[in-house]
Amino acid sequence: MNDSAEILNSPLGAAQPHTNATADRERYRIVPARHRARTIGTLFAGLVIVVVLDSVLSNPRWGWSVFAEWFLSEPVLSGLGRTLILTALGAVLGFSLGIPIALARVSRSPLLAGIAWAFVWLFRSIPLIVLLLILNNLGYLYETVWLGIPFTNISFLSMPTTELISPFFAAVLGLTLNHAAFSAEVIRGGILSVDQGQLEAAGALGLPRSRQARRIVLPQAMRAILPTAFNDLIALAKGSSMVYVLAMPELFYTVQIIYRRNLEVIPLLMVATVWYLIILTVLSAIQVYVERHYSRGATRNQAALPFGGLLNSLVKHLGVEPKKSNTESSTSPVATKQTIENPWTDQRAGGAISIQRISKSYGSLKVLDNVSLTMPPGSVTVILGQSGSGKSTLLRTINHLERVDEGLIDIDGEFIGYRREGHTLYELKEKDILRRRIEVGMVFQNFNLFPHLTVLENLVEAPLAHGTATRAEAGNIARSLLARVGLAGKAHAWPRQLSGGQQQRVAIARALALKPKVLLFDEPTSALDPELVNEVLDVIKELARSGTTMVIVTHEIGFAREVADTIVFMDQGRIVESGPPAKVLNAPEHSRTREFLSRVL
Repeated sequence: MNDSAEILNSPLGAAQPHTNATADRERYRIVPARHRARTIGTLFAGLVIVVVLDSVLSNPRWGWSVFAEWFLSEPVLSGLGRTLILTALGAVLGFSLGIPIALARVSRSPLLAGIAWAFVWLFRSIPLIVLLLILNNLGYLYETVWLGIPFTNISFLSMPTTELISPFFAAVLGLTLNHAAFSAEVIRGGILSVDQGQLEAAGALGLPRSRQARRIVLPQAMRAILPTAFNDLIALAKGSSMVYVLAMPELFYTVQIIYRRNLEVIPLLMVATVWYLIILTVLSAIQVYVERHYSRGATRNQAALPFGGLLNSLVKHLGVEPKKSNTESSTSPVATKQTIENPWTDQRAGGAISIQRISKSYGSLKVLDNVSLTMPPGSVTVILGQSGSGKSTLLRTINHLERVDEGLIDIDGEFIGYRREGHTLYELKEKDILRRRIEVGMVFQNFNLFPHLTVLENLVEAPLAHGTATRAEAGNIARSLLARVGLAGKAHAWPRQLSGGQQQRVAIARALALKPKVLLFDEPTSALDPELVNEVLDVIKELARSGTTMVIVTHEIGFAREVADTIVFMDQGRIVESGPPAKVLNAPEHSRTREFLSRVL
């Protein structure tokens, strides 16, 4: 019997000495599995590489000596410099112009969106070489270029078109307009890829529109923008060769001049080819690093950088202390300070909510029908009802995320969407509505944390935007809130690295960072696994004793019974029944309430 058979057929109950077993294992020899197809493919690829290299290096007609002579020559380097300048200017100016055009494309103004669409349509349709020739010959159409007030004789600046639009100016302008048209659509696609919940979360925090675009929308859109944007940038770098029609001595035009003189066509074309390869390789390398920067938080663990191991070894060899991981805990005296009896005593006193005969329709569907409700300061109101009964819509009207068609809602006598002068209400602009939302915090069903910001950055974003705290103060408040929800060690984690329950607790802490009068919870546990529900409900139970006015949409009947002062049952956009939990849950008066409770209890 061979050794393998002895091992396989040894008695199961026979205990071998540990040292003997270890010695036996040390004699094992592992034979890797053989992959014949993989081996054949590798050999074929190697053969192709050898054949290509032999063909290129052994054929004297490639003229490698001529290539070496001209590769670093002054004319070629001068042309290369112009190519790099044209590419850089076209990319920076084109992308900078593409951003406002993309924002105009998604504007609510039909005229502005139409003009932006026309710009994209026009400059994507005109071939670059034709556009360059038109711009270079613009003097035939307009003798002078002037800056002044249209339809008047008032002029601030005037000069001949042929003096202003030199070949270089025409090249930069043509590349910019062409690149802006393509980049605008790339940016628009990235903006549209951002989840709507992110905009709602930013709006609920009262972040100004400009800050929403700069801090929330564009950083997330960049993940979708960058691959195509770099593709367009590479096309721009190659497309810069088109300016040869303007007799500009960039790289390709310079090479043309040289090989027309010495007739060494292939070697000179290889000079241009290799320089283009170098340029595009550098751009591709930059793309990897830029994409990694904007993909922060998109995955639980970021992919390793190219040559990352080599860089880490170099850092270690030089004795430089590596930067702490963003998942490492951050300790702070403030972060561990809690009030034992009630950790939420520093929250603002709750506000009184008055809902007066509001209605809301989406087309022909009426989701709220003449709803009236009063919620006293510091009260906890739980709204129940089947899906589609209007619960979430009612909640969202309180902070004006949904505009009502009829009726009014006020908090402590102040309207979020209107300014009152006597008995007249003036509808507020969006920026004023956002400012008033500071007093109303909201926790969403799907968390809606900003994935590109760390947990700590999620909490400090709104206080910094509104100027209610310095960065240091906002950081201390944020760490204190994280400690209160049991996440003191997660300040520098990315949202995606947290469980669903942890993400929802962070969302609660974020809503509390501005110390709102009113807290709205839109089914805060419905997106959680059952075992994670309690950790979120425990935090809300503590909050219920804080004095903040709370309105909660939920299906958790047991939780509602425990925390609610008032339970509201809705059906088909109407309030069917409301009252204390003991009355509504134990002795409902309406048949529709009894039917609903019989299904969920």
